[in-house]
Amino acid sequence: MRKVHVELGASSYDIFLGHGLLPDLAAFVGARGFSAKALVISDTNVGKLYGAALLEKLREAGLSPELHLVPAGEPAKSLAVAEEIFTRAIETGLDRRSPIFALGGGVVGDLAGFVAASYMRGVPFVQLPTSLLAQVDSSVGGKVAVNHRLGKNLIGAFYQPEAVFADFAAFATLPAREIRTGLGEIIKYGIIADAALFTWLGENADDVLRLSPEAALHMVARSCEIKADVVSQDEKESGLRRILNFGHTIAHAIEKETGYSRYNHGEAVAIGSLGAAYISRSLGMIDETTVSRVRELTERLGLPLAAEGCTVDALYAAIFHDKKTVGGKVNWVLMEDIGKVVVRSDVPEDVVREAMERCLEKG
Repeated sequence: MRKVHVELGASSYDIFLGHGLLPDLAAFVGARGFSAKALVISDTNVGKLYGAALLEKLREAGLSPELHLVPAGEPAKSLAVAEEIFTRAIETGLDRRSPIFALGGGVVGDLAGFVAASYMRGVPFVQLPTSLLAQVDSSVGGKVAVNHRLGKNLIGAFYQPEAVFADFAAFATLPAREIRTGLGEIIKYGIIADAALFTWLGENADDVLRLSPEAALHMVARSCEIKADVVSQDEKESGLRRILNFGHTIAHAIEKETGYSRYNHGEAVAIGSLGAAYISRSLGMIDETTVSRVRELTERLGLPLAAEGCTVDALYAAIFHDKKTVGGKVNWVLMEDIGKVVVRSDVPEDVVREAMERCLEKG
């Protein structure tokens, strides 16, 4: 087992990484002094695979857990589904020391975290991410939210978990597409903070795509270290943390315009990252060789290079509903090099539209 610490003062916690972490989770729970009643939130896919084993281990740790399943997929990340979970929590008798466990991917983690942050003004929350994407991104950093029909993640909070247990055993049932979507975020970490990681991904693409134990540990741990370092310096996104949004402005617009169904999050981030690279090139911040390196790695790892089912007008309108837009100005995270980015809010409309057009081009 490997551990990454997220330093946030009284809200600090650890990310535990490894294979077969249920015994470690049980030991952690037994030492925390939680109330006995607990709620495990999962989806209809993951819950059927891992719910029973988790409940058994939590019982061994002294809890009386119940499992609540939500529909698999992005539409479950809504106020309506959150209300159903609030009702279940009240009916179950959860109190302020009752833990909520998020067993699943990013949707489950965001939704369960939002419920945990809101129920009785905050109850203990433990992340158990089962997808590569959730392990390297959404389970770390304390951003929890649900979507609104006008935009993604617009209703939420900053609420840190008690711990994150990233168990690689869940990779055994992870579809190939879900591996690739996690890689969309891992590429992002290389672009924003670690040129060596970016290069390593290309040099070890075969091991990366099959999630060999060594490759999985290296890229998940390194991604978590980068995010932990950024979050420790800027928990509530007042400055530095904005760099974690690289690629996400266009990505969220693509997700919204395709009904959160055609592209999963990492695929949209991959396309959005290319869009940010195109903008950076148009502004003279990087050269075409750097753009080509981003495109080549994106393609090598099986991610899409362009989006279908969108228009430039719709994408451009959607970015103004993004939470990173303040005072009508979009805060773009742009490249100065691989491994170095900067936030700018002075990007002309024609440059953005041109980049979006390239994001919709095939071939």
